[in-house]
Amino acid sequence: MTKIQTVTNAIINQGILPLYYNTDETVTIEILRSLYKAGIRAVEYTSRGEAALSNFTKMIEIRNTEMPEMLLGIGTIKNLQQAESYYKIGADFFISPGFVAEVAEFLIPKDLLYSPGCMTPTEIIGAENAGVTFIKLFPGNALGTGFMSAIRDVFPNLKFMPTGGVDTTKESIESWFSAGVSAVGMGSKLISKELMAAKDYTTIENETKKVLDIIQALK
Repeated sequence: MTKIQTVTNAIINQGILPLYYNTDETVTIEILRSLYKAGIRAVEYTSRGEAALSNFTKMIEIRNTEMPEMLLGIGTIKNLQQAESYYKIGADFFISPGFVAEVAEFLIPKDLLYSPGCMTPTEIIGAENAGVTFIKLFPGNALGTGFMSAIRDVFPNLKFMPTGGVDTTKESIESWFSAGVSAVGMGSKLISKELMAAKDYTTIENETKKVLDIIQALK
């Protein structure tokens, strides 16, 4: 099985891709441990601050010693330089807020999953023609489930995942899956700033388990 297929399967199997960023290395690692304990095997860490690269390097180190099954992806990749930096330290997959052609050209021949954010059919076609197989619908709250329902038959060979605007409720999750997505990206609705600030890792673990249970029940 290709690496791209392995990562795709892992995200689809759990049905959710948790994503977060925290400047603190210890908090970053403890959240990762909570997600792993909850049953998560693929996580997106967003490259949104100066500490992101060093924190992600530590995540890789901890993963290699404590949680070998965990796939670690990096998000908010906006240019080739960022993609190269995280490739060097061993990111398993890469996610962008928009489609960046040179990032696709760099990653896809290396059998690495690249999931760009798209919000128009034109962008999705551009990504598909570049070899992308997994599309991030972004921002999900602006597009809505109606958009997904309308385009699903036009792109039968692509997998879709909305990020932004997906709640932890059964209603919200079910509406997206019914529209045709393969997984949902979930950031602050799952791993809120309040929970991170309180270092409430138990709640993060329990809330993640609840979402996983909802998704398994829908399947």
